[in-house]
Amino acid sequence: MTVGVITGFGAVTPLGVGAGLLHDRAVAGQSGLTDGVGRCGDFTAREHLSRHETRRTDRFSQLALVAAAEALAQAGWRTAAPPYPSDRVACVIGCGLGGTTTLGIQQGVLDRQGEEYVSPLTVPMAMANAAASHLSMRYALHGESLCVASACASGAQAIGTGLRLLAAGAADAVVAGGTEASTSPLISAAFRAAGALSPTGASVPFDRDRDGFLLGEGAGILVLETAAGAARRGAAVLGSVLGYGASSDAHHVTAPEPSGRSAAAAVTRALAEAEVAPGDIGYINAHGTGTVLNDRLECDALRLALGDALPAIPMSSSKAGLGHLLGAAGAVEAIATLQALRHATAPPTVGLRRPDERLGPLDLIRTARRLAAPVPGRPLIGLSTSFGFGGHNAALVLASAPSITTKGRG
Repeated sequence: MTVGVITGFGAVTPLGVGAGLLHDRAVAGQSGLTDGVGRCGDFTAREHLSRHETRRTDRFSQLALVAAAEALAQAGWRTAAPPYPSDRVACVIGCGLGGTTTLGIQQGVLDRQGEEYVSPLTVPMAMANAAASHLSMRYALHGESLCVASACASGAQAIGTGLRLLAAGAADAVVAGGTEASTSPLISAAFRAAGALSPTGASVPFDRDRDGFLLGEGAGILVLETAAGAARRGAAVLGSVLGYGASSDAHHVTAPEPSGRSAAAAVTRALAEAEVAPGDIGYINAHGTGTVLNDRLECDALRLALGDALPAIPMSSSKAGLGHLLGAAGAVEAIATLQALRHATAPPTVGLRRPDERLGPLDLIRTARRLAAPVPGRPLIGLSTSFGFGGHNAALVLASAPSITTKGRG
C-alpha cells in the first residue's frame, strides 16, 4: 500500500474562502445556496489575484489558484520554489466543463459586435486544462501536468491519479484537486431539461421528498507527498489518502448502471488498496446528489460494497449545502471528509428532515455528529464517493493523522 500524505489543502466554496470555513459552516448546518444556486459569493478574484492573472483566466481557474494558494502555504511551499526538484512535482486538476463563463461572454461579443472583437485568449481561458496550466506556471511545477475530465468524478479521479503517480515513483509530490464554475443559465437549463435539477430549489439528498440537485461552483486543492518526503523536510502531516478505486458503468451516458455493481467495485477497490475493512470506516461523505434514482443506486452500491457494516457508519452529503460542484465536487468533498476526520466531527446533510426509508437502514446525519474511530487508538478513516455522467465511478479512502487533535480549525 502506497499512502499519499496530505501536507496542505485549500478550498473556495459557496460556504466561503478557505477550508476552515468549509468545515465550520458545514458543521453548523449552514447552506451556501442562494436562490437555488451555490455561488462563491465571498470570492472576488481581484482581492486575491493580480490584474494580469484576473484578466487572463476564467473564473474556474481563479478559484483553483486561490484554493491552491491556501494549500501550498499550509504545506510550507514558497511561490515558484517547490521543496523538491521542480520536474518531480506533478499537477493534476479535475474539471468537468471548463471555462463556461468565458465562452458565454465571448459568444455575446460575437453576437453583438462580430468575429473581429472575439478575444484571442478565449480558447486558452476556456480550455479545461487551463487551471492545471496556470498552477504549474505560478508554482514552477515542471512535472507531469494534466486535467482529468470525467464529469462529476473528475476531482476524485484527479486525487487518485496523483496517488498513482506517487506510487509509481513518477513524482515526489503532487498538487491535485478539482475546480468548476459552471452555474450559467445555459448549463442550468441543460440540466433542467435533463430532469436533474430540483424544481423546488431545495435539494436535500436522502430525504423522502428529494427532487434533484442544484448547481454550485468551487475548488478544492490538496498537496500530496510521500511519507518519506514529508518527513525529510519536516512537514506536518494533516492526513492521508490511503486508497483509491475507480470503475466504469459502461452502461449509459447519463443514467447509472441499475445493479450498482460497478459503483460498488470502485468502493471495494479503494478499500482493498487502503487495506481496511468496511467496519474500519468511521464516516462516509456520500456523492448524494439528491435525485431519486442516484441516491437509491448509491445506497445500493454502498450496501454491496460495505455489507452489514453500512447501517452503523455515519453518512452525510455535502451537496445539500454547497450545490453540485460538478468537476470540483470530488475534491471539495474529499477535503470535507478530511476535515470531518481531523476534527472528529461530521457535518449534517443540510435540511434532511425525513430520511427515505426506502433507501434501507442508514445512519444519516441530521445534526453535527462527533466521530469516533471504530478501532480505538487508530486514526479515523473516512470514505468519499463520486459518480459522474458517462458512468465514471470513483472512491477515496482518507484518514486523519494520529497526532491531530480536534482543537484547531485549520
